[in-house]
Amino acid sequence: MTKLSLNRANKKILGVCAGLSDWSGIDVTVMRVFFVLATLLGFGSALLVYIALGLILD
Repeated sequence: MTKLSLNRANKKILGVCAGLSDWSGIDVTVMRVFFVLATLLGFGSALLVYIALGLILD
């Protein structure tokens, strides 16, 4: 496994989903769809996690 960090080369907003997909080995599109669905179905809690990861990582 690689170090968990933002992926600025394959980013859309902050590079969190691309960094998580590099770290976990999951396709970046699946990770982005997961975050969108989690934000819509989880009343925005995933959005807070996304922002926190964007500020904490790299």
